[in-house]
Amino acid sequence: MAGKAATTTGAIPASGWQKFWSDFCESPTAVGALFVFLVILFIAVFAPFVSPTNPYDLASVDIMNSRLKPGSEDFEGNVYWLGTDGAGRDMLSAIFYGLRVSLGVGAFSGVVALVIGAAVGLSAAYFGGRFETLTMRIVDIQLSFPSILMALIILAVFGKGVEKTIIALVLVQWAYYARAARASALVEKNKEYVEAAQCLALGDRRIILHHIMPNCLAPLIVVGTLQTAHAISLEATLSFLGLGLPITEPSLGLLIGNGFEFMYSGDYWISIFPGIALLITIVSINLVGDQLRDIFNPRLQR
Repeated sequence: MAGKAATTTGAIPASGWQKFWSDFCESPTAVGALFVFLVILFIAVFAPFVSPTNPYDLASVDIMNSRLKPGSEDFEGNVYWLGTDGAGRDMLSAIFYGLRVSLGVGAFSGVVALVIGAAVGLSAAYFGGRFETLTMRIVDIQLSFPSILMALIILAVFGKGVEKTIIALVLVQWAYYARAARASALVEKNKEYVEAAQCLALGDRRIILHHIMPNCLAPLIVVGTLQTAHAISLEATLSFLGLGLPITEPSLGLLIGNGFEFMYSGDYWISIFPGIALLITIVSINLVGDQLRDIFNPRLQR
């Protein structure tokens, strides 16, 4: 009976979700940031349908429309609200597709890093001993180095590409999740419901997955939200430096990098507008993450 009750400890009843949403709505800034992020997410998911053109379809790109100013029209009467880049691509459409790639890479790498880091952190806290000591020393060593430096070294060795960028982001992020998971699991593993599950001779894997992990999800969600924004900014930095995604998989960072050479000639919009889109995306995710952190840890409320 005790083991069955412990299994549902991490479940949130309907009233709990209502209380959570009520607490979240206490910050109008967080609600506005959530709305902005949902709009961005919608645009990214449905980019092929909401974009005026496919900026990477050679049949729809005309070099004669190169570097048109925002609001300009071409000879066919098409309006480019955010102008065009050096290749004649519509910047608005390019930003929509760039959001699709940036969010996809950031979210996927965050999920993989979360799974790996949570597994390592929960196992280290539950089993303890030399395994915990060795694991946490590795985590401490990795976190002592700047993330951008590690990512640059990894991509310098493996080269650029979507899969390689995701691998680099996973290797950079997993340690954050491992530390957060271990800290939460150390608190949970000494509670009565875990002791009851051990008395019932339940397996270690079942205790970790069905008893301890559900009660560690809250801090992991907060870390995951903030790390997603960090992954997006890190990928943008790597792509801007020419080490991240290839030109066939454009992200916001690559769009900023492509337009940087035109800044001195006054064609500011090629870099500025993708930069604004990147800034709005990262800020909205961070504001949502800050509110989640305040809800799950009231002692941090400002």
